[in-house]
Amino acid sequence: MKTWLEDHGYKDLSGKTTLATMPPGTFSFRMNVSGLKDDGESVNIPMDATVMPKGSRSGTLPLMIEAKSAGDFTNTNKRRKEEATKAVQLRKKHGDAVPFVLLLCGYFDGGYLGYEASERIDWVWEHRIDDLLKFGI
Repeated sequence: MKTWLEDHGYKDLSGKTTLATMPPGTFSFRMNVSGLKDDGESVNIPMDATVMPKGSRSGTLPLMIEAKSAGDFTNTNKRRKEEATKAVQLRKKHGDAVPFVLLLCGYFDGGYLGYEASERIDWVWEHRIDDLLKFGI
């Protein structure tokens, strides 16, 4: 992903920026993003990647990407609620239009994908990483 982003003109600011200070045309790996639990308590959510599109205006949220890999179909059903929980906590803090997608590699069946879609979570397959362009990257 790093190579793909750099090849598309993005600069790595991992560890050097925050959600509030991230300039357009940059990305960061393992950024903590604040969310809210059901009880209103603040929670830090580690994002695998955040990407601020080049044409972004001030106050825009970056695209938040959660990378998931599965070697078989068995473990995906156990983990599908993790992504939904993150999405809900992000929406509670930042609003319904939070740009959050999954980057999937491996075996994810229709049950997993259907569950994520029902939670309004979209995805990009690792072998089709150019689909990130559809999210404004």
